Amino acid sequence: MALRQDPEKLHFEGFVPGTDTKASSDYDKNYPEHSEHHDNATGPASYDPIIDRFTDAEIKRVVRKIDMRLIPLCGLMYCVSLLDRTNLSNAAIAGMTAELNLRTRNPDRYSVITLVFFITYVIAQPPTTILTRFFGPRIWLATITLAWGVTMIGFGFVQDWTALVGLRLLLGILESGFFPGVVYLLSTWYRRYEMGKRYSIFYLIGSLASAFGGILAFGLMQMSGIRGYRGWRWIFIIEGCLTCLVAFLGYIFLISFPDNVKSRSIRFISEEERQLIIARVNQDRGDADLEKFTFKRWLGGGADWKIWAYGLCFGCATTVSYALAYFLPIILNEELGFDTGTAQCLIAPPYAFAAIVMIGTGWFGDKYHQRGACVAFNAMLCIIGLAVMGWAYGDTRARYFGVFFATAGANANVPSVLTYQANNIRGQWKRAFCSATLVGMGALGGIVGSTVFRSQDSPTYIPGLSVAMGSQVVILLTVAALTMTFKTNNKKADRGEKILEDSPSFRYTI
Repeated sequence: MALRQDPEKLHFEGFVPGTDTKASSDYDKNYPEHSEHHDNATGPASYDPIIDRFTDAEIKRVVRKIDMRLIPLCGLMYCVSLLDRTNLSNAAIAGMTAELNLRTRNPDRYSVITLVFFITYVIAQPPTTILTRFFGPRIWLATITLAWGVTMIGFGFVQDWTALVGLRLLLGILESGFFPGVVYLLSTWYRRYEMGKRYSIFYLIGSLASAFGGILAFGLMQMSGIRGYRGWRWIFIIEGCLTCLVAFLGYIFLISFPDNVKSRSIRFISEEERQLIIARVNQDRGDADLEKFTFKRWLGGGADWKIWAYGLCFGCATTVSYALAYFLPIILNEELGFDTGTAQCLIAPPYAFAAIVMIGTGWFGDKYHQRGACVAFNAMLCIIGLAVMGWAYGDTRARYFGVFFATAGANANVPSVLTYQANNIRGQWKRAFCSATLVGMGALGGIVGSTVFRSQDSPTYIPGLSVAMGSQVVILLTVAALTMTFKTNNKKADRGEKILEDSPSFRYTI
């Protein structure tokens, strides 16, 4: 029996997966990145003639072509999405709070304005992945991006805080369709152990909004007085215009799903290359071909408790990431004593550190086929940072150092949890349902994150920090439960006692 040295194609001669233990062991030893035994997920699929037409170099070239077309643009569109939903904090310290009288505590008007976004964001979430399929990613995602860009421009002309509440409700509806749609789109183009780095890069580009949004806002503040508008209004107006520009780029360059043969947007690759992509995904997890939609099939994904466990992890991660996005500039300005410009600029370094952690955990997870360990590591890093922020009161440098760990742990866990769930589900409509519920529960985390840091708890914010730390403990407990479940089920599948995710060769990624 000969094993051809062609790991990308998984081409075997005389070897049927699971029938030759020694051959299987040799394969795992030689090509650990494609190991499909035990807890590393699907068993190696059989030889595919479509994949065999391509050399390793040609396959890498095709994947790289897709990377260049898909990842940067999706990341840029997510960047303006995050920028538009979280720029309230920069506008608040740039004069919005005083002009619109947001300092009242009963109710806390600023918290109300941040909170209402997530109400409509959650309510409008479930059908969004279906609409992405129905209209196609290019039309659907570009249209809603343009719509919320126009809405954001309207923020710059409000005269009363209640108008902000109405616009935030509308913004929640429009943005609800973007993130789950993109997550679903990306998952259809790549194999499971290619997703970690790509989700990380996608989210990293998006996180530039948090990293440099403060610096951009500080620059836009200098426009104060032009045409009689104060600086905080120009933050909304100019950033809304940028969003509209990005929406037009999305309409021109965004691509559809690989199974959509009729879409002109995927003609940047040949028909043979498109078939290669579908063959690779089918070889990896067997769900590249779209099943006919039925509401029962889509909703059936909710019967799997693990779907809700992934969502719980995501919601707990976003509790901290949103809390930092909405309140960090205010904490740096009002509690740590930095002036407005300095506070806005000091937001960038923690997010730069988060980028390093994000890419590092994504690379580690893809290389060693580990997902839960990455999620747990990020949660522990976040706990350490939050503890330093809360219990090093009086030491400004130490508290700012804690911001680095908290920001890195919370933000790095967003792509980590996305990959965790993407690696452990099969089926197009189950994937669509999971994307919607995952992001929906992330929005619930945003509701918690937008309300836990109350003005009456300053300067220590111990209640808010305690809730944030508790959310990370929940992540650790959930990952532990999933890990035990995955190991048990994988062993049963190895013994032939159980079929996982409707596929005899599927194994969960721990």
